[in-house]
Amino acid sequence: MASIPSKNTWMRQQQCPCGDWKCFVTYDGDAEESAAASQLVKNGSCSSFEAMVAPYVGMVFKSDEDAFEYYGNFARKNGFSIRKERSRLSPQLGIYKRDFVCYRSGFARKRPTAEHQRDRKSVRCGCDAKMYLSKEVVEGDCQWFVIQFSNVHNHELLEDDQVRLLPAYRKINEADQERILLLSKAGFPIHRIVKVLELEKGIQGGQLPFLERDVRNFVQNRKKVVQENDALLCEKRENDTGELLEACRATKEGDPYFVYDVTMDKNDKVENIAWSYGDSVQAYTVFGDVVYFDTTYRSITYGMLFGAWLGIDNKGKTVLFGGTLLQDETPRSFVWALQTFVRFMKGICPQTILTDLDPGLREAIRSALPNTKHVVSIWNILPKLSCWFSLPLGPRCAEFRTQFEALYLLDSAEDFEYRWNQMVGQYGINSDKHMALLFSLRKSWAFPYTKGCFLARMATSGYSKSVEAFLRGVFSAQMCLRSFFDQVFDVGNYASHKIQAIEEMQYMHIRTCLPIEEHARSIFSPFAFRAFQHELVQAMQYASSEMADGSYVLRHFKKMDGERLVIWIPEVEQIHCSCKEFESSGILCRHALRVLLIKNYFQLPEKYLPNRWWKESSLAPYDNPGDQNASDEWFQEFRSLTGTLFTESSITKERADFVHRELSKELKRLINEVTNMPPSDGVAMDLTVSPTG
Repeated sequence: MASIPSKNTWMRQQQCPCGDWKCFVTYDGDAEESAAASQLVKNGSCSSFEAMVAPYVGMVFKSDEDAFEYYGNFARKNGFSIRKERSRLSPQLGIYKRDFVCYRSGFARKRPTAEHQRDRKSVRCGCDAKMYLSKEVVEGDCQWFVIQFSNVHNHELLEDDQVRLLPAYRKINEADQERILLLSKAGFPIHRIVKVLELEKGIQGGQLPFLERDVRNFVQNRKKVVQENDALLCEKRENDTGELLEACRATKEGDPYFVYDVTMDKNDKVENIAWSYGDSVQAYTVFGDVVYFDTTYRSITYGMLFGAWLGIDNKGKTVLFGGTLLQDETPRSFVWALQTFVRFMKGICPQTILTDLDPGLREAIRSALPNTKHVVSIWNILPKLSCWFSLPLGPRCAEFRTQFEALYLLDSAEDFEYRWNQMVGQYGINSDKHMALLFSLRKSWAFPYTKGCFLARMATSGYSKSVEAFLRGVFSAQMCLRSFFDQVFDVGNYASHKIQAIEEMQYMHIRTCLPIEEHARSIFSPFAFRAFQHELVQAMQYASSEMADGSYVLRHFKKMDGERLVIWIPEVEQIHCSCKEFESSGILCRHALRVLLIKNYFQLPEKYLPNRWWKESSLAPYDNPGDQNASDEWFQEFRSLTGTLFTESSITKERADFVHRELSKELKRLINEVTNMPPSDGVAMDLTVSPTG
């Protein structure tokens, strides 16, 4: 009887953006595992087998399965395999005796031969190698003792490169099974599938841990199961997507600002669905200048792609703006998703959108967001390099990656293209399809071309790790679509981030004692202040030379190259640096800060204090025409008090520790008193926070 997984299983996208069916992506962790497996195949044995002790009479095991595993490892190391023979049963102990024998033990029984049946020669030759076990209860615990052991064989034992081909050791692991089915579905013949697997693992022909006929048998056996499961999966998908729609309707009733949209196919079944929460729409009004659209994971069970729109808030936390489930990865589906997202966000498009390498998604962004800058983060490229180039470059791959990273950081497009041509020639990869893809998309990812695009510090390793942690939280368990929808809300709920930000109360230590640092600390969130402070400290290491036109050239006191030009316009208090750090992150660079210090600035000009990095970046209120004015005074007083408390407590560590300790106790007392008050007095207050202006 056919069966399908009762829970939803998600996996990382493996199809390579180069578009070649024969090419797929393994991520760094997967690549290490694959390399280890390939090394195991090449060595023909596991290092843990090296010092194995031969079984002996009196040897003790916790279970019969432990004994079988141990004997099996010993057998593989010594050139044979084993099988389970007889077992004996008693009412008191259950199975109390086990016989494990060599795979060539006994003799084949003669059976009547059918007219067209092949007469296969048996491998059994009466070998007497064996290990017999007996179960005994010792101090209340069951233990298995070896009562007979013989390692005398009447046949030739196999070498390492032969023993791996015995049926007992020819296993197709789960990752290889998925790859085989994918290639088979794409129309690859069996012998081509085997060749592709060998190339991907970087091993010679015939060195896979299974044979071509094993692949053929696996594909044939799975075809029938797949056909039976297709009907069941269609039914399951229809039922689960129906439950997901019900969950969206229920969420809408509880949160009137929750939004969702869905498209149906010609059979009136769910095709694509997207959603966003009230808090997410609010957060987007302040932090929606840069959006990361992640499309890393696909559901194996439903065949649907999950897309998440993410951002970064003033505390450096990952913000969820919305999610979508798409039936495919065509530009049409991506265009629908992007247009729906912008509609959710009241027609406001982001300045910049970051994505993975995906030509189809790139085309969709051009169509749906023509005025938005599309950037591919370098942290979406670097993990793929070892997968793409470890085989053609071998031990030179690490050296190539270091050179690639240095190339990425070059300042001018001319230098980038010159050094690129040098690098591909040096490593002999001029015609490599992946290098061709990267070069064709260079204006979307290389620093000389993306310099000055506002990225809000999202194209960093820290943010990349934050997104990975978010996705791990979402996909931490296998679940149906309804539970998955709830999980996305739990992990991405922006309200929890706001609570966490209040609880953190980070102490911000002064490092320069400059008034401009004190001023920045009073305005910026701890996350933004740390970035500003780093630039301010580095500013002290730069010498400046004023030019005739009033601009400045800055040079590091140790580095002879890499000078920066800073243009200062005093009439409008504008400062521009050739590094374009402020345009990229919203934090003034070390070069601009050096000039401001020369000009005796004790405070940062207001235009260089973007609201998105303030301690109290105001989230825009819901458009609620209700009783807003009645609660404005209460909230203004509350915000004033908490703002003063936060500013004063951040001056010294002693103050910060005291406030954290006392505030925790006082908040617990207030919460306890409020929860014990009557639930309703007939008057409702609107607790929406109003903007400070």
